[in-house]
Amino acid sequence: MSTETQKLTSELVARPSITPNDAGCIDLISKRLSTLGFDAVRLPSGPVDNLWAIHGHDDPVFAFAGHTDVVPPGDLSLWKTDPFHPVIEDGMLFGRGTADMKGALAAMVIAVERYLKVRPHHPGSIAFLLTSDEEGPAIDGTIKIVEYLKRNDIGLDWCLVGEPSSTNQLGDTIRIGRRGSLNSELTVYGEQGHVAYPDRAQNPIHEALSALVELQGRVWDKGNDYYPPTSFQISNINAGLGAENVIPSDLKVMFNFRYSTENSASSLQKAVVEILDRHGLDYDVDWRLTGQPFLTPSGKLIRTASRVIQEKLRVKPELSTGGGTSDGRFIAPMGVELIELGPVNATIHKINEHVSIEELGHLTVLYQEIVQQMLEG
Repeated sequence: MSTETQKLTSELVARPSITPNDAGCIDLISKRLSTLGFDAVRLPSGPVDNLWAIHGHDDPVFAFAGHTDVVPPGDLSLWKTDPFHPVIEDGMLFGRGTADMKGALAAMVIAVERYLKVRPHHPGSIAFLLTSDEEGPAIDGTIKIVEYLKRNDIGLDWCLVGEPSSTNQLGDTIRIGRRGSLNSELTVYGEQGHVAYPDRAQNPIHEALSALVELQGRVWDKGNDYYPPTSFQISNINAGLGAENVIPSDLKVMFNFRYSTENSASSLQKAVVEILDRHGLDYDVDWRLTGQPFLTPSGKLIRTASRVIQEKLRVKPELSTGGGTSDGRFIAPMGVELIELGPVNATIHKINEHVSIEELGHLTVLYQEIVQQMLEG
């Protein structure tokens, strides 16, 4: 158990940093890192607070990355406790952000504090990339830090993102990549009219149904050794005036692809357009790419993290690309070996989010050992 990590997690949770508001979390972390001798650079962008901090001046560079923002708590009456007043119950720390991802942030900071007490003049460099714009649109956050690094010719060798990767117990899963995410809003046009006179109107819902069925039933790819098959999901359908006797003039459909490296955004767009055209629809389609797939198939960081987990926890981690998107999609294209390793994700974004205090202690040990072996091994 780590009282230090639990205490810092609680301090962070007590700051209601609903995206993109940082609520002083980066101030707290930056002051602790500056006390350790980190050179800290604040990189605010719009309503977002960003931090780049580095200890050391030599290669290789090991970076921790994460976010201070959290999703809204939802209906407060459903929470057992105030989501921004951390409470310990039955060995669990309750509060919004405990698992996603203030617990991991606290573990990173405490791990580095402990390491620097032992090795203040360590080889290489240790860095932090922190933002308050991961749970939101992610246009003013980590991507801005990456732009700063590129402008200043600062490279990274390894990056550990503290996203809650574990499924059933700490360390059972290491994310080595993520699928791409392609969003679309499709508008299918018809002609409004009275439902009693369908021959004098054109129902866009009826027109679009067969195309939507084909899109839903298509096998886009079979995945590969690292990725599951590409998935297509309709998330919203909207049409009509709310009147039961009016054929609508248009239909709006929102859908998403979570895609593997067997496809690309352009290949998916081309296939969708071909299907819509073949069904003779009158339509417009708007695309929004929120993440390219990225992958770290092998390397020193994966080997080291896997070995440390097995030595400390007696758990053999699964290497996975599952889950949603993460800010790793902005960092990995720099040529960085990147993994995601963090707490159990069973309660993230849920009412009564919580994390095991014992788990926070173990996570701190993992982070410290990984940093040491990466820089000294």
